[in-house]
Amino acid sequence: MSILIKNIRLNGSVSDIYILGNKIEKIEKNIQIQADTIIDGSGKAAIPTFVNGHTHNAMTLFRGFAEDMRLEEWLNEKIWPHEAKLTEQDVYWGSRLGVLEMIKSGTTLFNDMYWHFHGTARAVEEMGIRAVLSAVLIDNFDPLAAQDARKNAEDLYEASKQYSSRIQFSMGPHAIYTVSADTLKWAKAFADQNNLPFHIHLSETEVEVNNAINNFGFRPVEYLEHLGILDENVIIAHGLWLSDHDIELLAKRKVKVVHNPNSNLKLASGYKFRYQELRDAGVCVALGTDGCSSSNNLDMLEAMKVASLLQKAWRYAPTSLPVDEAMQLGTENGGKMFGLKLGKIEEGYLADINLIDLSDPTLVPLHNLNANLVYSAGGGCIDTVICDGKVIMENRHVDGEEEIIKNAQETAMTWIKR
Repeated sequence: MSILIKNIRLNGSVSDIYILGNKIEKIEKNIQIQADTIIDGSGKAAIPTFVNGHTHNAMTLFRGFAEDMRLEEWLNEKIWPHEAKLTEQDVYWGSRLGVLEMIKSGTTLFNDMYWHFHGTARAVEEMGIRAVLSAVLIDNFDPLAAQDARKNAEDLYEASKQYSSRIQFSMGPHAIYTVSADTLKWAKAFADQNNLPFHIHLSETEVEVNNAINNFGFRPVEYLEHLGILDENVIIAHGLWLSDHDIELLAKRKVKVVHNPNSNLKLASGYKFRYQELRDAGVCVALGTDGCSSSNNLDMLEAMKVASLLQKAWRYAPTSLPVDEAMQLGTENGGKMFGLKLGKIEEGYLADINLIDLSDPTLVPLHNLNANLVYSAGGGCIDTVICDGKVIMENRHVDGEEEIIKNAQETAMTWIKR
């Protein structure tokens, strides 16, 4: 299959983009070649699709459900008890709704940690995007629960091989306060044996840090270093409460960090994410939305804006996290985090491309496209989405979206009454 995009604005000039299979084959003016699909890019701009570095996709079903609560109460009183009621089919429809929202806001790769793995995997396969899907591990320091969690992860890994290359498998121990040291070490050994990412919430709140010091004698990052877990395959979500020593360890071990600004603000986890220190130390930082119960949407352009404004506000420095860097966090850095050649529109890169409608009022006038995208626009300016060399949204329409919205609404209303 091939796609030829004609007369598209790219990096400030007008070019053609030729896609062959799932790769960008050629970028130049006036390409003369036959293609299976021809797209008129006039009045549009091409940018890379976005990478959502940390989310819980099927939590679309929890949107607006548990609001204005402290994190510990939110988890223990609302989220965990109701998550226990979810079935695989519930997660399937919640995931399809999340994938629909991501496509319509320009995201084609997300890093997920959630229950009922196959529900999410089916949604991803059917809708044509990419995902890194975790086997969630929680044992609450119970040896019998640890055995069950490990067996489940092993079984899921084998079962995950049935899916396409657009789905990567990951080990997903929830956090150091819900997973024992033995299970954390087992999960890392399993990840290393099978060359898998290791995805964990870490240093999200000050309470978590203080409890780690009291219970383990280490700060959370130091604790994982003590257990021999930190390395280049580890991805930590949040990393909001980091000391200078923590950052030195993350840089030394080449650990990746996903910043989730909206969730951090809404749950009042904190706001002084040390992006500049992490960047200067050489740590790869990407952006995520977290789940829709704590961020309420999956719009990566909004995440970029909030991340940039937060850096400027708490540092009293308007030059902090400028727009081009914010865009890089949501695109190229996400690709690097998951070992994929995406996040740039260049020959040889994967054909994951957003076409932006330049007639959107939030993009006028066009002094600076990235500034307009990050500071003024939202996902609604995205007209067409290509993932893995296939058009999955055109003219803002996704196949089956009416059915998805209807069934997700019905699922949410049924599940909440159980």
